[in-house]
Amino acid sequence: MKLHVMVAALGFFAASVGGASAATFKLSHNQDKAHPVHKAMEHFAQKAKDYSKGDVVVRIYPNGTLGTQRETMELMRSGAVQMVKTNAAEMEAFEDSYKVFSLPYLFRDRAAYYATMQGEVGQKILASTKAKGYFGLTFYDGGARSFYGNKPVLSPDDLKGMKVRVQPSPSAVEMIKVMGGNPTSLDYGELYTALQQGVVDMAENSVMALTTMRHGEVAKHFSLDEHTMVPDVLLMSNQAFDSLKPASKEAVLKAARESMEFMKTLWSQQEQEEFAKLDKMGVKVHKVDKGPFMKKVQPMYDTFEKQNPGLAPAVQQIRGAGQ
Repeated sequence: MKLHVMVAALGFFAASVGGASAATFKLSHNQDKAHPVHKAMEHFAQKAKDYSKGDVVVRIYPNGTLGTQRETMELMRSGAVQMVKTNAAEMEAFEDSYKVFSLPYLFRDRAAYYATMQGEVGQKILASTKAKGYFGLTFYDGGARSFYGNKPVLSPDDLKGMKVRVQPSPSAVEMIKVMGGNPTSLDYGELYTALQQGVVDMAENSVMALTTMRHGEVAKHFSLDEHTMVPDVLLMSNQAFDSLKPASKEAVLKAARESMEFMKTLWSQQEQEEFAKLDKMGVKVHKVDKGPFMKKVQPMYDTFEKQNPGLAPAVQQIRGAGQ
């Protein structure tokens, strides 16, 4: 609580100073500085400053120093933080539209993934929270999520009885259940210790989690089933954006678009580098036949469309991308 009060006070001070000269905004996220998403946001901050001729200054706070993703969402809504990088799965608690991204095997490939994020569906989802006081500036690549732990997962049967850490997403929870596992929601910052102490048996994420967050030190098997591709989201409060003059607004939007393209290339390059590190960490990578996994989760689509009829057209459009 003391931390939040201090952050709120700093937010008010920064906004006041920004009104007199440059607009100074705080951007919070939970990744390490070595992660590609941090580098993409550094690119965004520099471009926003350049394009606005110094009128927009973005200060980045990594490693969850201002709080968890959920806590900083609340800080943004109160005006203490102006920008937050979160995950589409976390966003499900705030806006139903983001639910589509947590459906397993939604995208046929990475090209369809980017076509969705940059196309009509993605742009509508980014704008879907404006009535709640904030909106999405852009998506960032979160990579394909796969299972890791201290045993390989080569079929859904290997998950039976396993406690699997998932993001706070109903779709993610349901996916683990239909595969036979026991889903456990846990904050990302607590996961290393949870794996180390056996609080959870497994987790699911991209290779970056094993390397930049050092989860490979406590999880020695990485099974590439690539069940979901859930993007990160860069959010900005309406109040902060509306405080800018038109030229600076366009500078922020342009910088956000370009930072996504910057990360698209960066992610591909760094992903290859991170996979090369796994052998040195003693992590064994397993190729997986995705067919049994895809068959197991297929009923989720029927249930999802019945429970979320308004989102069914978006799901159908995404699944048809590139056909």
